[in-house]
Amino acid sequence: MSVKKHIPNLLTLLNLFCGCIAIVLVSDFNFEYAFYFVCLGIFFDFFDGFFARKFGVAGPLGVQLDSLADMVTSGVAPGYTMVYLLSGMTFHMPLADYLPYLGFIITLGACYRLANFNIDTRQSDSFIGLPTPANTLFIMSLPLVLQYQGDTFWGDLLVNKYVLLSITVLSAFVMNAEIPLFSLKIKNFSVAKYKLQIGFVFFSVALIVLLKVVAVPLIIVSYVLLSVLNTIFSKKELA
Repeated sequence: MSVKKHIPNLLTLLNLFCGCIAIVLVSDFNFEYAFYFVCLGIFFDFFDGFFARKFGVAGPLGVQLDSLADMVTSGVAPGYTMVYLLSGMTFHMPLADYLPYLGFIITLGACYRLANFNIDTRQSDSFIGLPTPANTLFIMSLPLVLQYQGDTFWGDLLVNKYVLLSITVLSAFVMNAEIPLFSLKIKNFSVAKYKLQIGFVFFSVALIVLLKVVAVPLIIVSYVLLSVLNTIFSKKELA
């Protein structure tokens, strides 16, 4: 039995394991380490597909396993995080206060996207709608922005429940919207061919250096906006 055959699925299970740990950490209000474990899970999620293609062992089991693991790391974890943000970061949420539970709209949106992704043949080289890992990084970074920028404009914004609810609904929508997003995969180094991707990477690094944790949600928003502008200008060039 070839060991290579099991490496991609092992990485997928490690993604799931990291997602489970992240959920426990969110319950303990340890949002920083929850963010780190989600990042680690997304790292494993990227490389399971990479090794499956490299070793020629991609199959239907891996596809289904990948979606199930993503459902926890990039579905339940961010939804659960939003529940706590909407609750005002308290353990004691009365059942009558239904608003915080609307945070799980993110989980529902991620579930629908993951199921649809498995049957959508258009998303092999690029994405239509925001990928669940990108949305997860956005949501999981919000408590850190609140933690480190609580006395700034960003902190004031993220304690407003209406803003958080708007983010919740919008994120579920963007994951499933018919919005073409440019791929960040660079298959061969060509500045002319991948100038948008390369420019976006440099832009992202600059934002992280300047703004630190605040940069994470801004990078995800910029990714969506740049993709929309790229689609508009590409259509104009073809017209």
